[in-house]
Amino acid sequence: MTRGASSRDLVVDIVINNHDYGAYVCDAVESARNQTHPHVNVIVVDDGSTDHSRRRLAAYEGAIELVLKGNGGQASALNAGLELCRGNIVIFLDADDTLKPDAATRVAAAFAAEEELVKVQFQMDVIDADGKPTGERKPASHLPMPNGDLRRAELSFPFDIAWLPTSGNAFRTTALRRIFPIPERDYPFCGADWYLVHLTPLLGRVASLEEVCASYRVHGENSYEPQAPRLDLSRIRSTITYAGATTPALARLADELGEERPERILSVSDLANRLVSRKLEPARHPIGGDSSPRLLAYGLRAAHRRFDVSWPMRLLFAAWFLAAAISPRPLTRRLGELFLFPERRASINRILARLHA
Repeated sequence: MTRGASSRDLVVDIVINNHDYGAYVCDAVESARNQTHPHVNVIVVDDGSTDHSRRRLAAYEGAIELVLKGNGGQASALNAGLELCRGNIVIFLDADDTLKPDAATRVAAAFAAEEELVKVQFQMDVIDADGKPTGERKPASHLPMPNGDLRRAELSFPFDIAWLPTSGNAFRTTALRRIFPIPERDYPFCGADWYLVHLTPLLGRVASLEEVCASYRVHGENSYEPQAPRLDLSRIRSTITYAGATTPALARLADELGEERPERILSVSDLANRLVSRKLEPARHPIGGDSSPRLLAYGLRAAHRRFDVSWPMRLLFAAWFLAAAISPRPLTRRLGELFLFPERRASINRILARLHA
C-alpha cells in the first residue's frame, strides 16, 4: 500500500466463499457489487456446491470472477480466493451474509488513515433467513471491541477477545500473504476464520469500527452458529477443536516473529468449554488428559491472567470455574448456558460491562 495513499485509490477484493448456500449467495454477491467504494473486485469461490448455487452464479458471468472447485472446505475456498486477489484490502464474505453498501468505503478509510493496521473489524447486525433484522448484534453489547496493538492479549488469552466472524473483518492483503495458505487439514470443514482473526493481530495493529457494516444471517442451517441459546455439546466440541488447531499456529508465528509469549496459552472461554464438555459428555470430549481438577487449575490461572478486565471480573471467572468443577452435571449445564449465552443473563450484562477494565 503506497504511503499516504487516498482511501479512494485503495482496491478492495471481496471474496465470497460458498457451499450449498444457493438460497442466499446472490444476496451476498449483490451486496458486494453494490459497494459505494470506487475500486472493488468481487471474487466468488464455489466450493463444490451440489444445490442450485452454480446455476444462480452463472447469471453473473463477466461481472465477477468465479472459481468452481471441488469441495475442500472453507479453508480451501479462502486459499483459492486469495490467489486471485490483486488489491490492497481483502474482505472474506460468507455466502449467507451480506455487506452494507458503505462497508468497503469505511474499511478503506481506516486502512488509509493508519499504515500499521493489518485488520479492521466492524459490527454486524443479525438477520433471519428472509433478511429481516432480529434486533441482535455482534459482538454482544457488553463486550468492548478491541483496538490497537493486541499482540500481548492474543498470546495470553486469544479466545477471550471480542473478534468478529469471517464477514465482519477486512484484512491488509500483504498481511494475509504472510500467513497463507490456511492449513486445510486443521480446518477441514469450517473454522478457518479462527486462523485469520487470531494470527493477523501478531503482524500489526487492529481497528474496530463502531458502525454496522455487515449482516450475519441465522437461518437454521448455519455451519457453526447456534440456532437457540441452549447448550449444544457438538458445537462446543467443534469450538474446542478450532481452538486446539489455532493455538499451535499462534505459537509458531509468535516464535517466528520473536514475540514473547507464555509457555501455555490459556483462555477463559476455551477452558470453560473444555470443562463443560469433559463433565457432561466425557466419552466424547476431544482432548485426552483433561480432568475437572486440571481444568479448574488452568481456569484459575487464565482468570488471573486477564489484564483486560477488572479484579472483580477475574474473581467472577474464578468463582465460575470452581462452581462448575464441583457441581453436579445439571448445575454444570446451567452454569455453561449462563457463561456461553449472554441473552440468558441479560439482567447482569450491564454490570459485567462495567467490570471490563
